[in-house]
Amino acid sequence: MLSRPYFTTHEIAELFKISEATVRNRIHDGDLRAVRFGREFRVAAKDLEAFVEAHATRPPEQNE
Repeated sequence: MLSRPYFTTHEIAELFKISEATVRNRIHDGDLRAVRFGREFRVAAKDLEAFVEAHATRPPEQNE
């Protein structure tokens, strides 16, 4: 059923060199989609990739 990996707020913070509070704020603001398990959040790799793409400064290059 669950074939895609999920990241913790700690893992995302380490990956992007930001604080965990920043990750949690993005989740609470509705910018980053997450699943809540008790007091912890998990973010699907697909949702993290979508967040990064949505906040890129320019669109991805088109290969022609």
